[in-house]
Amino acid sequence: MNHIYLDNNATTPVLPEVLVALLPYYQHAYGNPSSIHWAGREVKGAIENARFQVASLIRARSDEIIFTGSGSEGDNLAILGSCDALKGQGNHLITTAVEHPAVYDTCRYFEQRGGRVTYLDVDRHGMIDLDELEEAITPETILISIMWANNETGTIFPIKQIGEIARRHRVRFHCDAVQALGKLPIDVDDCGVDLLVMSGHKIGAPKGVGAIYVRQGTELTPHIHGGHQEHGLRAGTHNVAGIAAFGKACELAGQHFDSQVATMKRLRDRLEQGIMARVTDVQFNGHPQQRLPNTLNLSFSYVEGEGLLLHLDMKGVAASSGSACTSGSEGHSHVLQAMKVDEVLLNSSIRFSLGVQTTEQEIDTVLEELPPIVEKLREMSPMLGNDLDSVDCMVVECDIDDHH
Repeated sequence: MNHIYLDNNATTPVLPEVLVALLPYYQHAYGNPSSIHWAGREVKGAIENARFQVASLIRARSDEIIFTGSGSEGDNLAILGSCDALKGQGNHLITTAVEHPAVYDTCRYFEQRGGRVTYLDVDRHGMIDLDELEEAITPETILISIMWANNETGTIFPIKQIGEIARRHRVRFHCDAVQALGKLPIDVDDCGVDLLVMSGHKIGAPKGVGAIYVRQGTELTPHIHGGHQEHGLRAGTHNVAGIAAFGKACELAGQHFDSQVATMKRLRDRLEQGIMARVTDVQFNGHPQQRLPNTLNLSFSYVEGEGLLLHLDMKGVAASSGSACTSGSEGHSHVLQAMKVDEVLLNSSIRFSLGVQTTEQEIDTVLEELPPIVEKLREMSPMLGNDLDSVDCMVVECDIDDHH
């Protein structure tokens, strides 16, 4: 059975070139970069080279890149580190109702510590209202934390306009760009972010390495103590192999950006159009234009998402659900709930996320396998009678365009 991997927003395979780049640091280049002898000097250069490679992809300065162990760690440092550094100026954060848990749960933790958080609502496309954002800013607001692109639906937020609002009100702006890196052009100066978080395993590097862009002059209070590494912002011996791999992955993403993005978008559109043509009663979730080139989130009426995923898995197709595989409202996707997706469809959503390795043949195979699976599950569904037309279900036709 051939395996087809369409869950790249969860993680990506390590690219062959990246594997070659990291192996020396598990073999002969084994030194600790904090050591002053030859073994340390040998690997310290690799870290600085990777810092340059990561910075280049987002048009930042090398000394503004801080390596972390993950995107989640970076988000925690950005949010809690900002709150501690700015506690004398205010106690209010602004975020959205559809953030990744690395941001959402960290904001909840900040509330438990006595802080105040405004969670901006989104419309049915998963988009915020910029007027509501500006109205939410108070003299106590010290941080705006909004993701670049949603991990479940792919909806892209207007980061440049958010940055302009933040600058106008002199509020710090943090952006979780884990899903955007390598899929969207990022220029930290142009978009006005002060803190931007990235993760290696989303772009072909191994798990366990991430980075945070910290604009020069942005004060943060570190939350991991015990050493002087990373300008004193992140103590701990460097993951040299992971950092070197992340740098190489960023270099490759920059070199092949246009062609890879165009291919992912073309294949995503082929998948979406093929499903819509072959399967009835399907709802599109997300923004029809402002979305990642690789992400497709659909709800299949009268079908449990978990069952659909299991049947796809038996055919060798890996995808993911837009909601937790549990019953009850607490198990639903908070993203789709915030978008006010019909409750009947909350557990029927599937996310397909393509990668640079996805092929046209794989997409065509999914289009062959998926419709009979949906038909079979609908025949078994207790939600469905004999007449499909008896249930009011919206089918969305849209103009196709575009942790941690």
